[in-house]
Amino acid sequence: MRFLEDIRTVFKKDPAARGWAEVLLCYPGLHAVWVHRLAHWFWRLGLYLPARLLSHFARFFTGIEIHPGATIGRRFFIDHGMGVVIGETTEIGDDVLLYQGVVLGGTSLEHKKRHPTLENGVVVGAGAIVLGAITIGARSRIGAGSVLLQAVPPDTTVFGVPAHSAHGGASAKGQLDHNKLPDYCSEEMRRVHRELDELRKLVEVK
Repeated sequence: MRFLEDIRTVFKKDPAARGWAEVLLCYPGLHAVWVHRLAHWFWRLGLYLPARLLSHFARFFTGIEIHPGATIGRRFFIDHGMGVVIGETTEIGDDVLLYQGVVLGGTSLEHKKRHPTLENGVVVGAGAIVLGAITIGARSRIGAGSVLLQAVPPDTTVFGVPAHSAHGGASAKGQLDHNKLPDYCSEEMRRVHRELDELRKLVEVK
C-alpha cells in the first residue's frame, strides 16, 4: 500500500524519525504529498478548481506548494519542507529527496512543458533552485543553495551559482551526504593564485 510505503520512506531517509505516530502527525512533507495525490487526481479529471483548492489548503498547513498538475513518483520525500515550490509541469521520478526551500520553477509563460524533470534517485539540497524544462539525470545531487539552469547527466553532482558539475551522484548508501560537495570557489581561487605565482616568476626572470 502506498501509504505504508511512504511512511517507511520517512524512516529510511530521516534518522530523526522515532515512531509511527510521530511520522503520521509531525511530517509536513508527508502530508503535502498525500494531499497532492488527491489534488492530482482531480486535476487529471479536469476538476481544476477543487484541485487548486486542495493544493492551496496543503500549502497553508505545510508551507509546501505543489501544483496539482505536477507528476510525482513513488517514495518521494520532502524533508522539513518549508518553502518548497513545485511547478505545474514538473515531473519527479521514484526515490527522489528534496530539502527545505527547494524551488522547481518554470522559465516560460507558454502553455507547454516549462518545469524540470527529476529522474529516479535525485537529491536536491536545501535552498536549491532548478529552473526550466531541463532534465536532472538519475541519482544526481544538487548542492544546497545552487541555481541550476542546465540539464544534468545521470550520476553527477552539481553545486554553486550558477551550478557547476563534478563526478559522482547520490548512491543509495550516501544519499543523505549531500553536504559532501567540492568547494568550487576555493578551487578557482587556488587556480588564480597559481597563475599569479607563475606570472610573478616570469616577471622576476625578465
